[in-house]
Amino acid sequence: MDVELLEIRQHLGRFPPFETLSDELLDEVASQVEVAYFKAGTDILTLDQELHELCYVRSGAVEVYRRGGELYNRRGEGEIFGQFSLLRNHRVRYPVRAMEDCLIYFIPEAVFQHLCQADEDFADFVELQRPRLESAVEEQKKNNDMMITRVRKLVTRYPVMVEASTTVQEAARQITDYQASAVLVLDTPGDNPRYTFRDSEDRAWQLRGILTDSDFRTRVVAEGRSPDTPVGDVVSGKVIAVQSDESVQEAMLVMLRHNIHHLPVMYRRRPVGIVHLSDIIRYETQSSLYLVSNIFHQPSVEGLARLAPDVAAAFVRLVEEGADSQMVGSALSTIARSFTRRLLELGEESLGPPPVPYCFMALGSMARNEQSVVTDQDNALVLSDDFIPEQHDAYFRELAGFVCHGLDACGYPLCKGDIMATNDRWRQPLAVWKRYFTEWIEQPNPERLLHSSIFFDLDPVFGDHVLVEQLQDLVAQKAARHPLFLAAMARNALNRTPPLGFFRTFVMEKDGKHNNSINLKRRGTAPMVDLIRVHALACGSNAQNSFDRLDDIDRTQLLAPGVSDRLRYALEFLSMSRIRHQVIDIQHDQIPDNNIEPENVSSSERHHLKDAFQSLSHAQKFLKFRYPMPSRAK
Repeated sequence: MDVELLEIRQHLGRFPPFETLSDELLDEVASQVEVAYFKAGTDILTLDQELHELCYVRSGAVEVYRRGGELYNRRGEGEIFGQFSLLRNHRVRYPVRAMEDCLIYFIPEAVFQHLCQADEDFADFVELQRPRLESAVEEQKKNNDMMITRVRKLVTRYPVMVEASTTVQEAARQITDYQASAVLVLDTPGDNPRYTFRDSEDRAWQLRGILTDSDFRTRVVAEGRSPDTPVGDVVSGKVIAVQSDESVQEAMLVMLRHNIHHLPVMYRRRPVGIVHLSDIIRYETQSSLYLVSNIFHQPSVEGLARLAPDVAAAFVRLVEEGADSQMVGSALSTIARSFTRRLLELGEESLGPPPVPYCFMALGSMARNEQSVVTDQDNALVLSDDFIPEQHDAYFRELAGFVCHGLDACGYPLCKGDIMATNDRWRQPLAVWKRYFTEWIEQPNPERLLHSSIFFDLDPVFGDHVLVEQLQDLVAQKAARHPLFLAAMARNALNRTPPLGFFRTFVMEKDGKHNNSINLKRRGTAPMVDLIRVHALACGSNAQNSFDRLDDIDRTQLLAPGVSDRLRYALEFLSMSRIRHQVIDIQHDQIPDNNIEPENVSSSERHHLKDAFQSLSHAQKFLKFRYPMPSRAK
């Protein structure tokens, strides 16, 4: 292959949908490509022109127009156009013009059709009209499923099993002989075939239950039962088990949900092992579940602070095992809530019981269950209306200080904007909080809401949850009825724009410390969260999580069909890009942040980022028209 064909092949192989093609298919494409040059401003495809080639942007950028002449999209290096015409009637439906000087590869129709037949991923990309961002997110989820550790990995030996007629004394002897901590009890099949199986001698058995060391103490010895008692009379008869291909995390959740320490593991209906809580703990020593358990066993702030490095370790493990952004955000938020709850427990132990009921309220990312490993604290206290400042505020001021400074010691820095319970303004009785929210909604202006929009992500953490739930209900009831409030929130949501230049190039940060980088939170996930929040408020949603809010928005049909899905995929990809780069920072012993340098990411990821930012840009433009600022308040 000559140098020119090799260069064409290498360029195509860097971008979807060509990046997954086999070497043979890439060679076929490269050998039949025709190259054409177009000056800026010239037409590449005109309306109703006959087309028999797939078009690929080698360099430059093009604009794609609708039939009526309005701009539909832009395409840059490594992107294709014209595929819809090839799949329909070979007539151009979307005219294309060069935005700047361009080199275009034209791939003959015969090659295009062969690729569709020979490569399923290529066919999906062009035939299903599936946006590449959606494809990237779904492929990531597919890979995640493969990476999740199955509980069968923890099974090291076959379970000890006895018949229901076996005496408790014999069962205890077998537990001792096999150095086990439990036996499974089998019986002849009954009416429920759920756990019925056949042994090597073709006899039918059904798992009746499990008998553990603890059961021998509580159900046999403590109750004075005879050693000749059949084990079938002792087991409860309610079987809680897990399938061998379930995840370790699911097994742990089953144990926590049912407050059990032993869990039979089944392959279909046949028992293949028993997992003990200690087996999972040994495996999960760096997991979020283990960390949460450890947090609640700490007797002091110093003990909690020593766990701070474990948060980063749990974060890295979650990502390496294939968790998506919702799993990561939920896990880190649960960890932060656990630190907060334990600090409040320790605070009450030191200060005594609270003089009136209260609820510690999370704001921002913790309230949305979307926390990252890079975060500060945003919180407040909602007090019962029985609160009397002169009598009670000293207690709650000291409690707030203990918790907020404790969180700081545990790796959650104090809020630079002072949105914390230590601020007198954010430590108020319910009636005052209701007045705050009523004024923000009924008498809004962008300046007032600029510093208070974080309060529209709120969730109870500890105490009397009803106090915060009343505020959530108030917001859901009032917000949708006040267009001036929604317009002001929408205007604030447009303050942060995606980092795309006119030619779909990235606009870099120029703040010195992170020069020539992109802040994925400030320019990506945060504005996405902001605009989703506005739509959620408009449809009266009580949800706090951005993905849950999109579900509520979908149900109300506030947005056109498909828009919520595009926002969901864009938010997921931006969130995971941010998360993955934070993991890389941690693994290189660097302090994680929200910035990436485009030259340090793959060409494929750069294109997916552009798609995500483009989705955000389109959504922001719609926001401006959907919630216009009224000429005057009514």
